[in-house]
Amino acid sequence: MKITNDTLIQNNEIDETQDRSDDSTRGLSQLYNPQGTNNQRNDLADILLQDGVMDQQQFDQIRKQQREKNTKDVEQLIRQSRFATKEQILKAKATSLGYEFIEIDPEKIDKLAYTKLDKSYIKINRVLPIHFKDNGLTLVVASSEPGNVFIADDVKRQTKMNVELVVCSDQQIDSTCDILDVGGLDYDVDDIINDMDDVEVVKEQEHANEDLEKQAGESPVIKFVNYLISNALHEGASDIHIEPKEKYTRIRYRIDGTLFETMQAPAKMHPAISSRLKIMSNLDISERRLPQDGKIAVVVGGHSIDLRVSTLPVTQGEKIVIRILDKKNIMHGLENSGMLPKVKSQFEQQITQPHGIMLVTGPTGSGKSTTLYSALNQMDGEKLNISTVEDPVEYELGFCNQVQVKDHIGMSFAAALRSLLRQDPDIIMIGEIRDAETARIAVQAALTGHLVLSTLHTNDAPSSITRLVNIGIDPYLIAASLNTILAQRLVRKVCENCKEIYEPTDKEKERLSSLNIYIDQMFKGRGCDKCRNSGYHGRTGIYELLVIDDNFRKIINADASINSMQKAFSESGQNNLFQDGIEKVKLGTTTLEEILRAAQAAEVGMGDDTIHSENTDVIDGNMEIK
Repeated sequence: MKITNDTLIQNNEIDETQDRSDDSTRGLSQLYNPQGTNNQRNDLADILLQDGVMDQQQFDQIRKQQREKNTKDVEQLIRQSRFATKEQILKAKATSLGYEFIEIDPEKIDKLAYTKLDKSYIKINRVLPIHFKDNGLTLVVASSEPGNVFIADDVKRQTKMNVELVVCSDQQIDSTCDILDVGGLDYDVDDIINDMDDVEVVKEQEHANEDLEKQAGESPVIKFVNYLISNALHEGASDIHIEPKEKYTRIRYRIDGTLFETMQAPAKMHPAISSRLKIMSNLDISERRLPQDGKIAVVVGGHSIDLRVSTLPVTQGEKIVIRILDKKNIMHGLENSGMLPKVKSQFEQQITQPHGIMLVTGPTGSGKSTTLYSALNQMDGEKLNISTVEDPVEYELGFCNQVQVKDHIGMSFAAALRSLLRQDPDIIMIGEIRDAETARIAVQAALTGHLVLSTLHTNDAPSSITRLVNIGIDPYLIAASLNTILAQRLVRKVCENCKEIYEPTDKEKERLSSLNIYIDQMFKGRGCDKCRNSGYHGRTGIYELLVIDDNFRKIINADASINSMQKAFSESGQNNLFQDGIEKVKLGTTTLEEILRAAQAAEVGMGDDTIHSENTDVIDGNMEIK
């Protein structure tokens, strides 16, 4: 229903005339009696216990802390104990105050309602108009601060409308604003491409932070490049691939780890697109024979984004890949990582250790940086000196000191680490342990009272120990300094919009029964517009956590071979990557197909009596199940 401004004004004038006498009383009633409830239903601990988020033991511990500290601030105690995530606490708070907790679908936001409040006000006050109700007389707004009793009255005063509050998370407000702002760019791609026929690229000066929206109409080339970037953000892409072919230029987005072709542009326009991106990233537009790497800082919809640009000469021209680095996407928090409760609890215990080495392993693109940043984000940056050494520094974090490796001037990982140890650090994150010198300094730092976090490129957790030995670290030093190894992979999640139950096929049942796994029903996505008919939307992690205890330290000192390490890990009772993935298949989070794709090597390693050697091939050093 379309509501005109005149109609709203008239209705509001009538409403104000009728209710002026008791407006202040009704306002206070609405503020302190949300959604018509008469009183607050229990406190947060009660609600979290009733909802099954906390168990009885945790509940009793909170009550004991309350008595000991003589405090009514249950929320702070729950946050400190980490018995519940931020979202679970917010949901419980909404329940206690009588508000509805919702998940926002940006596509269902009423654009007219969204414009009722200024964007800066929305961001500062964490309140988002989402739609009208009561024939346009009431504005429904989502807030991430249900305890702010004055926000409804303030919104009512600004909009001259009745206001109804619901509750959602901070992240949802931010992401919805970004999507709506980006979606506001009105592009007709066919018109842009047609206008590019006679474009000549001229070198120009650009500001370091340029708002792509403001440049949308300056020229067809600029407009086309702006569209590629803003549309990639809207689609949730992590990379943009611009590939020159003989008769056209192919544009592909990597979404949830998979490349999708999104459009084609005329081949003759490729040099103009390439030059525009080089200008933006301060590269040499005249050099087309050698690879180049650059960086662009842009602002889209008021949101700062870093872009890493890489060019590579190929037979038909220059292939360009743009990596989209959005801090909002990497700081998900461990609660959103996909870790099962047991793994998450053990991992959180390890990041509170005063010293030692914690390794995160996996191939490129497996989410190692996300895990490390999320771990750092849980530490107290105000009281701790947190420093990182990275190559490159992809995400700038305000709570720590970041050092960029520059090998060409002698600023290597090892050189940076030596300097860091003289900077009184508490926590050190090393982007990657690549060589013996870096590994030795990391061990030295761990043995002298520092907590060191780093990554290593290995296939699983146990093989990381053998890798360190091969680099040149003595087993006794590894045993003394190493605390934890987390191996991980990313798998696609079943699309919630088109998720459905199905009975496993005979082939899937046969595969699972050979591993002594029995699942009566599984989930898959049938395909819809939201998931581009792939059946998957979003990604989650599968994990393998190895905690180095005294028994493991004895085994490392005695025999650090790969077979010994894998046998000891298998006997520890911890799930490997494949087993962790199967748990997520049972939960309906992902599919067996995805787990087999990401963790086949772990499946093969489950024992000789499950999959025999004649059922596997070795291809490029990796096991492949037939």
